Amino acid sequence: MADTETTSPLEDRLRADIKDAQRARDQQLLDTLRIALGAFHNEEIARTDKAHKLHGQALTEEDRYALIEKQIKQRHEAAQLYRQGGRPELAEKEEREAEILKAYQPAQLGDDEIRGLVADLIAMHGKEFRAIMPLAAKETKGRADGKRVSEIVREMTA
Repeated sequence: MADTETTSPLEDRLRADIKDAQRARDQQLLDTLRIALGAFHNEEIARTDKAHKLHGQALTEEDRYALIEKQIKQRHEAAQLYRQGGRPELAEKEEREAEILKAYQPAQLGDDEIRGLVADLIAMHGKEFRAIMPLAAKETKGRADGKRVSEIVREMTA
C-alpha cells in the first residue's frame, strides 16, 4: 500500500502542513503531524498481516479520522497522568498536541444533533439501548465523542 496508490484529502493536508511547519521551524507542530501521518502508515502495514481483522482492506478516510481521534484521546490521557504525577509542563505539551490534532477532525456534532440522530434511530429501531448504541456509534464515528454519544443514548432509552 504505497503512498501513490491512493491519497486522501486528510493525508494530503497533513503532508502540506508538515512542509509548512518545516519552513516555519515549528518543531512541536512538525513532530505532532509526523506522528499522525506515521499512525496512518502503521495501520496500513498492520492491515497486511493476515491475522488483522481488516486484512487487505484499504484505509478509508473514516479510518484516518478515527486514528486522529485515538491520538487526541491518548494525549488527553497522558496529560491527565502527567498532572497527577506533578509534571504540568509535560501535560501542557500533550494538551497543545491534542489541540493541533483537533484541527484535522471533521466538524463535531453538538448534543442537539446527536439527540436528533438518536431520536431518528429510536423511531426506526425501538427504544432498546443495545440496539440503538451500535447504530449511533457507527453514525457518529469520528464526529462525536463516543462517551458523550453513549450518555445521550442511555438517557434517551431509559
